[in-house]
Amino acid sequence: MDLLGVAAVVLDAEGRIVLWSPQAEELLGYTPQEALGRPAARLLVADEHLDLVLDLFQQVMESGEGWEGVFRVHHKDGSTRLLEWRNMRLQDDTGNLYALGLAQDQATLRRVERDLALSVRLVDQSPIGLAVLRPDLRYVAVNPALERIGGLPAEELLGRSFRETLPFGDADRLEAALREVLATGTPLLDRHVVGRIRAEPAGERAWSVSLYRLEDPGGRVIGVAVSVVDVTDRHRAAIEAERARSRLALIADASVRIGTTLDLEQTARELADVAVPRLADVAAVDVLDRVLAGPGGPPGPDSDEGHVLIRALAVAAAFPSVAVDAADRPGELARYDAGRLVTRCVATARPVVIPEVSAADLRVIARDDRAARLLARAGVHSYMAVPLIARGEVLGAIDLKRCRNPEPFTEDDVLLAAELASRAAVCIDNARWYREQRQTALTLQRSMLPEMPRRLVGLEAASRYQPARAGSEVGGDWFDVIPMERERTALVVGDVMGSGITAATAMGRLRTATQTLARLALDPAVVLRHLDEITAGLDPYIATCIYAVYDPHRAQCCIANAGHLPPVLVRRGCAPRLLDLPSGTPLGVGQVGGVPLRSITVGLDPGDVLVLYTDGLVETRDQDIDARLGTLTGLLQTVDATLGDTCERLLSALRRPDTPDDVALLMARVTG
Repeated sequence: MDLLGVAAVVLDAEGRIVLWSPQAEELLGYTPQEALGRPAARLLVADEHLDLVLDLFQQVMESGEGWEGVFRVHHKDGSTRLLEWRNMRLQDDTGNLYALGLAQDQATLRRVERDLALSVRLVDQSPIGLAVLRPDLRYVAVNPALERIGGLPAEELLGRSFRETLPFGDADRLEAALREVLATGTPLLDRHVVGRIRAEPAGERAWSVSLYRLEDPGGRVIGVAVSVVDVTDRHRAAIEAERARSRLALIADASVRIGTTLDLEQTARELADVAVPRLADVAAVDVLDRVLAGPGGPPGPDSDEGHVLIRALAVAAAFPSVAVDAADRPGELARYDAGRLVTRCVATARPVVIPEVSAADLRVIARDDRAARLLARAGVHSYMAVPLIARGEVLGAIDLKRCRNPEPFTEDDVLLAAELASRAAVCIDNARWYREQRQTALTLQRSMLPEMPRRLVGLEAASRYQPARAGSEVGGDWFDVIPMERERTALVVGDVMGSGITAATAMGRLRTATQTLARLALDPAVVLRHLDEITAGLDPYIATCIYAVYDPHRAQCCIANAGHLPPVLVRRGCAPRLLDLPSGTPLGVGQVGGVPLRSITVGLDPGDVLVLYTDGLVETRDQDIDARLGTLTGLLQTVDATLGDTCERLLSALRRPDTPDDVALLMARVTG
């Protein structure tokens, strides 16, 4: 009404002005003093329209029926105004009749009508959902777009509270935001809200919500407007883009984390750890048992009375879960029947996916009824098994389950799991080839190491050999105790540089040559010079070696050193010491221009102990070699009654689990 500026004028039965509103004064320019008591027709109407107006006035007063129309009236300033009139008869409590005229400027009225029509049209046809709420947050208006967005018709919304009918998001947060906008007048723009609507309870949707406070021309707060834009497509595209980035990041992470060693079990653990929690809540890695037998095993999965033999290698979970107890323990051999999904996966070499797991599905996922009950307790609702295939051969499968992650496995998840499995399978295949090669080298090397002679004159001896840790190749360390003529004994410790089968083979050839040369009763330095020539023919191998000959009749030991660490001599009543030997050039590099090989003789008394060893016993990456040799001599302050016990003590104190080198240790004690 304020916007329209409606003027009110009351006339008595004679047509004189008896009431004059401020709006009438503003619209026509006459003050109440100038208008009251005067005939309205003569004050406001042109002479040519006077009869018509008086006739219309008389009709209203006599019939009581209202009249509306447009005619021009005089303004005080002499101009005329085209006004829209609404006229009606009034009666007071004494029966007197009056005429009420309501007038608005026609141009203003038409402009308001156009604006209103345009606004209504825009609101009704807008794709943006719009609602107007009272200050108590009850709906007073909604447009068709909001009906579609919320899934509720207008009749179910009008008069109800915002919280009751909220089709999306967090009611508490949005209601608090509405009250803040009402209190401060500061609009809240483009708040991202995610939720579900009644029409699509299973599908998540997204909206952009904006809130504005509404005020009348006088500044009075009359409510709040809510605009809602459906941005589900954009939201889903953003989620998919984020998932794609996450998948790429996971694959990149897998490239770094899987296959850090050539250890089969470690590689399986790395695969399981990469898969959780970004792909699954629980992951298990299993391989066919014949895979562990080596690459030369028979084709196809081994079976035992209709059961496929599978060896569990690793299990990982994103959180403590009884689902882990339902999995086979790493290292255990399991017999899977043909109905199990893992069996189907390795038999067909194709992924097996159950997006929504039922109770019946759990019985073919789990190994038995108890395991199925554990999976049910864990809340397993989605399952996938993906084969591990390398070089065209199925090695096993990775078993993936979701418990807390509410999303089922999708085709994109299958592709991601297959990519991880493909990369990991190559690493697993490399690890099993390496294990086979390492086992062959270790078997070869152990077969070449000597058995201790049953009887030595004037000596007792003990030895130990430890291969490198599982992730390293077998080295070329060796030792030997060789009985010679005239009751002498040759003590030998050597180290072929390099690793693998070829290093073990070179070591075997050098050991054979040493035994042959020992029968010739040559000086130790001469023996080493012959070994140098032999090693040079094993290009590109280089070796270090200590060769000592103990003569019990002379109570002395003749020793020569070809680039090896010095032996330790332990005498009764004296501190253990490293023998100061000329350290000649290693075998295989030739003696021209190098330190010549020569022998020295050391006297030995009963009870004296000579300790020969390879560098794997004392060398580490983080300690100085002199400090480590000092630790060795410190440990030899006491020699056990049994030399074998001393060997074990030295290995226990000095040998580190992560040392990538093998160790040969030989101890000899003079008995008299």
